[in-house]
Amino acid sequence: MKPTTHNRILEEFIAGCLREDIGDGDHSTLASIPGKATGKARLLIKQKGILSGCKVAEELFGIIDPGLKFEAFIDDGSRISPGDIAFHVSGKIHSILKSERLVLNIMQRMSGIATSTGMYVEKLAGLDTRILDTRKTTPGMRFLEKEAVRAGGGMNHRMGLYDMIMLKDNHIDYAGGIEKAIRKTNDYLKKTKKNLLIEIEARNLDDVKRILETGGVNRIMLDNFNLTDTREAVRLIGKRYETESSGGITLETIRDYAECGVDFISVGALTHHINSLDMSLKAF
Repeated sequence: MKPTTHNRILEEFIAGCLREDIGDGDHSTLASIPGKATGKARLLIKQKGILSGCKVAEELFGIIDPGLKFEAFIDDGSRISPGDIAFHVSGKIHSILKSERLVLNIMQRMSGIATSTGMYVEKLAGLDTRILDTRKTTPGMRFLEKEAVRAGGGMNHRMGLYDMIMLKDNHIDYAGGIEKAIRKTNDYLKKTKKNLLIEIEARNLDDVKRILETGGVNRIMLDNFNLTDTREAVRLIGKRYETESSGGITLETIRDYAECGVDFISVGALTHHINSLDMSLKAF
């Protein structure tokens, strides 16, 4: 995603979050704090993990109030422990309090995703297989959650439906089979002059053989294959196309699948089943 696109999406996202949270005013702050009062706050880490979202927090504070001063002490992607201070922010107290919950919601979730991703990446130490995320993301937060995956050492599969062709089971069935789906896709790309990679899902070894006979793809996804069939599929495919394992792969089984020789393993749980990392924004 281009920086300008990221900034625009972030600004739109923050505007929507503020409308949801503030309504006609932060009356708790308005009632108790003078409008011109200034102060400082720091982000306190309360749980071990991997930090993500610090750069987003800096942008967020700047959007809410350009007068706020932000100083980061820990980079995104860094290991963190309880007691660490990620950043300081200073300026109008009204602006800090307006930002507090939104910053925490974003950073806690992003850091949770980065931490979970890091656990999967660690399981593949010494192997060439890379971890991919999926489109199983929180609506409206995909750009942040995929950024968190990268902070944890993973790779983004695709940002959406627009930047890669992914022919899954429903596409194949609606198109009339593997051969027709691949042929129609290549005709479409030629007609539209779009330069997109093509990945196709295989549900069994017979599908793999049909895909190999047809050609015209870049990557084959082995969906819900067991280990024996994964090894056989990798043998059949060789180095002709990239390979990706997907479907029900856990921390306990991921290394076994990687050792079958696949290039990538996609894990929906990176963004779909996560625990937010504990942290708080405290005045000082």
